[in-house]
Amino acid sequence: MCMHRPTCPAADSPDREAALSIASHPEQGWSLLCNGVLLFEDTGELLPDGQVVAPHRPLTVTA
Repeated sequence: MCMHRPTCPAADSPDREAALSIASHPEQGWSLLCNGVLLFEDTGELLPDGQVVAPHRPLTVTA
């Protein structure tokens, strides 16, 4: 799917979120990456094969 050089990480790669955004709708809370991953503002993901990746925001530590 990616036509960039160097190519973006594949959708099944651990660093898939590093792919370039080809469509962004911040008012709706999502972006489409060039590897086919839908990335949501809560850090959840929908992969091209239909798999759901739960949000994985870091926990906030307060002192």
